[in-house]
Amino acid sequence: MDTDKGVVSTITIEPATEQEIADTITVMGGEDWEMWIAALRDAKLLAPGAQSAAYSYIGPEVTWAIYKNGTIGLAKNDLERAAKAIDAQLKPSGGRAFISVNKALVTQASSAIPVVPLYISILYKIMKEKGTHEGCIEQMQRLFTTQMYAPSGPKFDEAGRARVDDLEMRPEVQAAVAAIWPQVTTENLPSLTDIAGYRGEFLKLFGFGLPGVDYDAEAEPHIPML
Repeated sequence: MDTDKGVVSTITIEPATEQEIADTITVMGGEDWEMWIAALRDAKLLAPGAQSAAYSYIGPEVTWAIYKNGTIGLAKNDLERAAKAIDAQLKPSGGRAFISVNKALVTQASSAIPVVPLYISILYKIMKEKGTHEGCIEQMQRLFTTQMYAPSGPKFDEAGRARVDDLEMRPEVQAAVAAIWPQVTTENLPSLTDIAGYRGEFLKLFGFGLPGVDYDAEAEPHIPML
């Protein structure tokens, strides 16, 4: 889905090269997370009981060909590896590290992945109708209050991950997505999906589409720092 033009089309993506796989793992895998924790530990800045969580995504099968089974999925596998290693380091002082599997959200990363913007547009329409929609802030607030800092602690799945994608992955929600998915065309995109909501969230990532802002007003981008 071309989010600018509102055009739905079929695309083909060539398999990644070994170098592209390695580069994706470097950027989106667990190495940076390990380096941050190591730097904090070496500087004696990790408090007893310190917790650390990394955000991840799994999603439904309709996105797996590009996401879970692609280079990003391989990077997420490396993130899982890092989570176990960091958790082992923090446990002696009462801390822990884990992965939080979140719902599909409009971010710079997700907007660049083919298929995902179309899926999110359908998902948002369904979840808004059911009253279960969450944006980025609401999603993270629920992670902290019901998982990370809940009195009972996070509720982990069989792989040791906290799941806050539970509302997205409800069978009735995914069944509704699956029913709409093959019907979407350029012509019916506005009626079958929440493309307007998706565009609004995407613009806000960059400071646009906000009420009360005159985007036609003259502005000076070069302001000297005091």
